[in-house]
Amino acid sequence: MKYEIVVGLEVHAELNTKTKIYCGCKNSFGSMVNSNCCPICTGMPGTLPTLNKSVVDYAVRMGYALHCSINNICKMDRKNYFYPDLPKAYQISQFDIPLCENGYIDAIVDEEGHTKRIGVTRIHIEEDAGKLIHSDDFAGSLVDFNRCGVPLIEIVSEPDMRSSAEAKAYLDTIKATLQYLGISDCKMQEGSIRCDVNVSVRPEGATEFGTRVEMKNVNSFSATVRAIEYEAARQIEILENGGEIHQETRRWDDIAGKNILLRSKEDAQDYRYFPEPDLKTIYVEESRLAELKASIPELPNDKLLRLMKQYKLPYFDANLMAENPDKADYFEAVAALGKCQPKNISNWLLGDITRIINEKNLILADTKLSAEKLADMLAMIETGEISTTAGKTVLEEIIFSDKTAADVVEENGLRQMNDTGALKQVVSDILAANPKVVEDYRGGKTNALGFLVGQCMRASKGKGNPNILREMLEKALNS
Repeated sequence: MKYEIVVGLEVHAELNTKTKIYCGCKNSFGSMVNSNCCPICTGMPGTLPTLNKSVVDYAVRMGYALHCSINNICKMDRKNYFYPDLPKAYQISQFDIPLCENGYIDAIVDEEGHTKRIGVTRIHIEEDAGKLIHSDDFAGSLVDFNRCGVPLIEIVSEPDMRSSAEAKAYLDTIKATLQYLGISDCKMQEGSIRCDVNVSVRPEGATEFGTRVEMKNVNSFSATVRAIEYEAARQIEILENGGEIHQETRRWDDIAGKNILLRSKEDAQDYRYFPEPDLKTIYVEESRLAELKASIPELPNDKLLRLMKQYKLPYFDANLMAENPDKADYFEAVAALGKCQPKNISNWLLGDITRIINEKNLILADTKLSAEKLADMLAMIETGEISTTAGKTVLEEIIFSDKTAADVVEENGLRQMNDTGALKQVVSDILAANPKVVEDYRGGKTNALGFLVGQCMRASKGKGNPNILREMLEKALNS
């Protein structure tokens, strides 16, 4: 029997507000243990929380970015459970009235730009718990409360994904959107973005969902792919052997490549939700909603698809630039000058320019490479005024100086030789010096032509026009 995988994801993203969600403690990663905590975020008796307004603003912006409806009148709720790193034994979250709900994402699922619409059930705000520290150096576990009270948004999808690849595309879109909005740094190695994975299987063609299993501790997108594929295979094997799938929570062990049973899955009633009595009703004025909605930039998938359509860029190029808004903006500034081909701009921007700034641990804004300077250089290459090799020399000099491409070309004598009369002697000398290669070419080894072009370029000190040299060589070799 063939089975269909059904996947739903719960993404937890830490918001990069300056302070925590219910107190004034600093919201930062990597501080000394238990240095960013207070009686409020450690849940001491008699303390009262105060909601951080920026957390609401950030969540609303994410809601608009994911096409959600915004509940501008909502509340916070207590979610009751005990865990060692949550000392007050409840989490302040949202239950029946989330801040954002009923949205969707159009995730790009292939290099042709096809999309899959995946529903977003809700986005709600809540506080993070602390962190348990385990070590062989001491018995038991220690607790670091620095993370207690760090603001989170939980983004809950509909069970609309049918493969691990679709889940990866969805997660990539969530991550890129968070970064475009500037509300989370999404550093998975620091736990800034995490996800719980819900997987079920059903016979192909069935309309009823199977019993779902949740997996915790999935700390990278590649691990999510492996976890989904493992769990789907595990469930199919059980069903094929006449077994039954039970609703439960399992922990994904990425090193071992398998999951382990943690507990039977809780339902909402197990958490005994009730309205948080220490916080007022959340009310966001319509005028504030309008401001937040107007602040949403062009989002990554929209930009990616537009770059592909408007500039005829391949998916690979458009995707890299959509992931780096500064590069995308720079690309469009160069393209707007109309002096060179968009694909050439992309090739140089994602190739040599990126290499140079990465080597120096810089960004584009740290250079002196204006859009006009790059456009002029590329125009000189496209018109044959200088060679691509010479262009690399020019770039190295203009990227951190006030020189223009024309300045460098004149100073270094890099102008390309296009005069066939001047190049004729170069071709003649190279053919005379390489009789064996000439014989190989005439014997059918056509790749020998590339070697001869290279030798001509070397003899002309890189100034010879390679296209003209190739034509002249072919004519001489075939005569």
